[in-house]
Amino acid sequence: MSIDVPSPIDLRQMEDAREWASTAMAKRPWRTEFFSMFASAIARDGTNVPCRVLELGSGPGFLAEHLLNALPFVSYVALDFSGAMHELAAERLCNLANRVQFVERSFREPAWSNGLGQFQHVVTNQAVHELRHKRHAPLLHTQAREVLATGGSYLVCDHFAGEGGMSNDLLYMTVDEQKAALLAAGFASVEQLLLKGGLVLHHAI
Repeated sequence: MSIDVPSPIDLRQMEDAREWASTAMAKRPWRTEFFSMFASAIARDGTNVPCRVLELGSGPGFLAEHLLNALPFVSYVALDFSGAMHELAAERLCNLANRVQFVERSFREPAWSNGLGQFQHVVTNQAVHELRHKRHAPLLHTQAREVLATGGSYLVCDHFAGEGGMSNDLLYMTVDEQKAALLAAGFASVEQLLLKGGLVLHHAI
């Protein structure tokens, strides 16, 4: 039986959360290119119609800030297991936070989606590996598909294992494994939108 990979930090602790947030953009400044691609995909799919977006593993609000600024027709549900991260996100978002519902839950728990309703888009950025083993990914993707409204889309960005990426192939999937996990979850079509700097973004419908 495969054993989950322990995390070296506890993002529920404010000190760890603040340290992660303070270095994330400096370590990978190309994250902004991914944020722009998320926004473009949502705008393309939604054609500026009011819609609900759910972010899984929303962290300190980097992606939320970009999407809420770029897409004024979006209302947002930010789901994260860390109250500390939500606190940092609320500080970052300032007046934008009135369009955000902060939900403190772990997407590793089976009932994480209870009561959240339906969404036109589910997004996640650098969070799927926080399942702590890649074998859990198809279930998460299945649960994400179940909260999507008809015609909705799932945008998944994470690190990948292999050349140009990460070395831990228990925690991280290869690019092909990421696509296969989305197809296994029942998505009919999976498109790679961007691959850069050890990250890959897929669009699934």
